[in-house]
Amino acid sequence: MEKKKRLEFLILAVTCLVSLLITSMGLCEDELGNSESYQKALQLASRLTPEEKVGQLFLITFDGSEIGEESEIFQFISKYRVGGVVLKRENGNFTDSDNVLQNAYDLISGLQSIAWDERNELGASPNINFANDYIPIFMGISQTGGSFPYDQIISGVTSTPSQMAIGATWNTSYAEDVGELIGSELEALGFNLFFGPSLDVLDITYSKGKENLGVRTFGGDPFWVGEMGAAYINGIHHGSKNKIAIIAKNFPGRGSSDRLPWEEVATVRKSLEQLQLIELAPFLRVTAPIDSEANFMADGLLSSHIRYQGFQGNIRATTKPISFDQNAMELLMDLSPLDTWREAGGILVSDDLGSQAVNKFYNPSGQFIDARQVVRNAFLAGNDLLYMDQLISTGDENRFTTYRKTMDLFVQKYKEDQAFAERVDASLVRVLTRKYELYNEFTLEKVIPNANKLSNLGSDSEIAFEVALQAATLINPSQNQINETFPLPPQFGERILIFTDDQTVQQCEGCLPQDIFPVNGLQASILNLYGPSGSGQIGENQITSYSFNDLYDYVNSPFNRPELEENLSKAKWVIFALREINPEQPSSYALHNLLAENPSVLRDKNILVFSFDVPYYFDATEISAFSAFYCLYSKLPSFVEVAARIIFQELTPQGASPVSISGVVYDLITAMTPAPDQIIPLMVDEEAAQSIMDEEGAEQISGDQENTLPVFKLGDILPVKTGIIVDHNYHPVPDGTVVRFTMYEQGANTSIQQIESVTENGIAKASVVLQNAGLHEIRVESEPTLSSQILVLDISEEEAIVSAVFPTQIPTLEETLVSDETVTESPEIDLEQNNNKVSEWFVATGFSWILGVAIFYLLHDYFIIEDRIKISGSSIVGGLFNTAWIILDFSGSSPRYGINGYVSLCFSVFIGALMGGVIGWIYIQILKYRSKKK
Repeated sequence: MEKKKRLEFLILAVTCLVSLLITSMGLCEDELGNSESYQKALQLASRLTPEEKVGQLFLITFDGSEIGEESEIFQFISKYRVGGVVLKRENGNFTDSDNVLQNAYDLISGLQSIAWDERNELGASPNINFANDYIPIFMGISQTGGSFPYDQIISGVTSTPSQMAIGATWNTSYAEDVGELIGSELEALGFNLFFGPSLDVLDITYSKGKENLGVRTFGGDPFWVGEMGAAYINGIHHGSKNKIAIIAKNFPGRGSSDRLPWEEVATVRKSLEQLQLIELAPFLRVTAPIDSEANFMADGLLSSHIRYQGFQGNIRATTKPISFDQNAMELLMDLSPLDTWREAGGILVSDDLGSQAVNKFYNPSGQFIDARQVVRNAFLAGNDLLYMDQLISTGDENRFTTYRKTMDLFVQKYKEDQAFAERVDASLVRVLTRKYELYNEFTLEKVIPNANKLSNLGSDSEIAFEVALQAATLINPSQNQINETFPLPPQFGERILIFTDDQTVQQCEGCLPQDIFPVNGLQASILNLYGPSGSGQIGENQITSYSFNDLYDYVNSPFNRPELEENLSKAKWVIFALREINPEQPSSYALHNLLAENPSVLRDKNILVFSFDVPYYFDATEISAFSAFYCLYSKLPSFVEVAARIIFQELTPQGASPVSISGVVYDLITAMTPAPDQIIPLMVDEEAAQSIMDEEGAEQISGDQENTLPVFKLGDILPVKTGIIVDHNYHPVPDGTVVRFTMYEQGANTSIQQIESVTENGIAKASVVLQNAGLHEIRVESEPTLSSQILVLDISEEEAIVSAVFPTQIPTLEETLVSDETVTESPEIDLEQNNNKVSEWFVATGFSWILGVAIFYLLHDYFIIEDRIKISGSSIVGGLFNTAWIILDFSGSSPRYGINGYVSLCFSVFIGALMGGVIGWIYIQILKYRSKKK
C-alpha cells in the first residue's frame, strides 16, 4: 500500500512537471532540430552519395548562356550536382539587352531543368529507389542598386537606388520598400540566392587616387546601417514570398579596411571591442531574433578575405584572411547572437575564392597556386558554401578543370577522413535545410516561377523617385545662404552650361550600348520640366551640355576648345553632374583639375555641383569655389530629375549625409548626438505607471477627463520617459544614447536623485523613487542637449500629484519633429485593468472540475468506473496545478486583460488537464501490468 501511494504521488508530480513544460516553454515547434525542413534535409542527405554531397557545397560560374549537353555547366549540374550557380554580367550570362529578362528567365529555368531531368531519368529506372532526390540549384546574383557597375542586370528590371541613397533618407521604410521591389522582381526571374545587402560601416571614406566602397553601403553609423539592412532584408523576404535566401555581405565588415579587399588582402586594425561596436554591429542586428512577426534575419553571411587584428592578434604578411582562419572564425561565431543564429541553421558563404586578393596571398611570387588547397582551407575555416569564380590552379587549362579537381579532392577526403566527412555532412544539412525553407517540396513546378510575371517587371519607378526626393542633400552652404546668394532660379535668357561625367555601358559583349548617365540627361530633364514643352521658364537655346571628356580636354588644351571657352564665358549658371571617381578614367578628375589649374573661369558665376555618387570627393578649398554643393547618391533618371527641380528651386533638399564629409567639417559621430537646440519632451510612462498602480494600489484623481493626472504616494516608484530625442539632422538618435534623469527640490540646484538610461527608438525610460515629501522637479538631459520639459511633483504622505510644464525658452525644432506626446500636462492614465486573480482562480478551478467531469462521462464506454475516477481525478489535479502555476505568476507571464486573458488561462488549464488524464491512463496501465505479472 505504501508503494502504491508513492507511485501515485510520483505520477501526479510527473503530470505537473510535463504540464509546466508545455505551458512555460511550448512544444509546438523546435527552432531547428525538429523543424520540418531540417528533418527533410537529414533524410535527403542520407540518400546522397559522397559525390552528390560534395557537389552541393559549391557555387560556380560559367561563361555565356549556352547550357546544352556539351557545355561545361551542363556537366557540373548533371554529374557533379553543384549546389548553385552565380550569374554575372562580366561573364556574359545576360545577353540581348532588348530581351534580357526573357533570356535570363529561360537561362535560369533551363539550368534548373537540367538537374530535374537528370534525376527523373534515374528515377524512371525500376532498379533505383527514387524518392524525390532532385535538389534545386541556388541561382545567385548581386543586384544591390545604383545601376552599373553594382547591378548585374542594367536594363529590363526596375532600377533601384543605391544603398547610400537609401541611407540618406534616414527612413527604414524606404529600405524595406526597395528590398521588396528587388525581391519580387528577382523571384519572378527565378533567382533564389541574393548577395546583399552590404552591411559595411563606412569608417574610412576616401583617399585620392584609390577606389573606395562608395555608395555600396548604407552609411557610417553602425546603428543605422543595421536598421537599414534589417529592413532591406525583410523587404526582400516579403517581396519574394520567402523564396530568396539572403547572404548579407561583407562579414564581419570591411568599412575600415586599408585597401579594397578584392585587389589585395586588406587589414582592419581594431580591437575586439571596437569591432563589436562598429563593424560587427550591423551583422549582429540581422542575426538576432528580435521581431518574430517580421523576417529581418539574414539567411547567410558572406565571409570577406580580410584580416582583423581584434580576432587574429598581431597581423603579419603571412596572417591568413579571416575567411581562411579556423580559430578566428570560431572565435567570431561564438559571439552572441551569432552563435544561436549559427545553431539555428545560418550558413556561411565564402567570398569569391578566385579573387585577385586570394591569388596574391596564396601566390605572392606569381609562380604557383594550388586552388584545391585554397578551397579546402576556406571550407575548414567554417564556410558552408564555397564560391568559385575565376579560380584556376597553375597548370590547369581553365577554371572548369580546377573545379573538377577540387571536387574530386573533396570526395577523396570525404571517403578517407571521418572528421572531414562530418564537416561536409554538417554543411550539407545546413544547405539543404535552407533550400527546403525556400521550397517545401523539391519539384520543378515549385522552383520555376510563372513566366506571366515577367510582363510586370521594370515598371515600378515610383519608389526610386520617392527615395530621390528624401535623399537629396545640400552639403554646403546652408539653405538660408543659398537664398541670399541667388534668391531666384535661372531666368529666361540666362545661359546655362552643364558638364556631365556621362557613362555608356553594354549589358554584354556585342549588346547595344546604353546611356545610363547621358551627357544631355540633366539638360533633357530641365527642358522637359521648365522648357517650352513644360512651364516655359527657359528656352531651348539657353542650355548647352558637355561631357567630362570635353572638360578634361579643355583643361589640358584650352586653345583647342574655343567654342567651349566662349560658352563658358557667356554662362551665368555652370552646373557639374558627377559620378564616381575612377582612377582608371582620368576624365573623372576633370573638375578637380579645372579648380586646380584654371579656377578664374568660374568667377562671378553661379556654380552648382551635383554628386550622383558619394559626397566626400572634394576638400574644403575646392568646395569653397562652389555656390552650392549637393549630393544625390545615385545616377538613376529619377535622381537627375530631382536635381533639375532643385536647380529651379521647386524642391528643397530633405536628406542628410549618412557619412562624414571632411571638406565641410561634417562629422557623423557629432551629427548623431542629440541636437542642442531641442527641448526634450518628458512625461509619465503611462504603460509602466498603470502596471505599478495595479500592483501597489495607486489611485487616480477623477475630474475633467482631459486633465486627469496620475496620483502616487510617498515612497512609490514613478516611471517616466522622454519623447523622441532627435539628432543634429532631426532624426531619432541611435539606440544606446545616454540620457540622464535628475530630480531636484524645487527652488534648489542640488539634485536629490539621478538616474542614467539609454535610448531605444529615440526614447529613454527611468523609474524615479518618490522618497522625499514636498515640491520637486524632474528634468532630463542628453549632452549636448540640456533643456527638457519639467515634471513638477507635489509629494505628500497621502498623495503625489504630477504635472508637466515647459521651460521658458522657446523650442526651435520643427513642430513635426516634436513628439505628439509633448503636452503641457501629462495625459490621463486610462489603461485597461488586468484581471482580478480571485475571479481567475474561481474560473480556472471551475473549468478544471468541468473538464474532469466531462472526461469521466466521455470514458463511460471504455473504462470501468474505478479507472474513470482515476483518469478524471488526474485531469483535475493537472488542471489545478496549472491554475496555481499561472495565477501565482511562477511562469513569469505578462498580466492578462479582459476576456482574452480568461481564454488564455483556460487554455493552460486545458493543457494541464489533458496531460493529467494521459498520466492517469499510464498509471492504470502500469497497475494492470503489475497485476497480470503477479
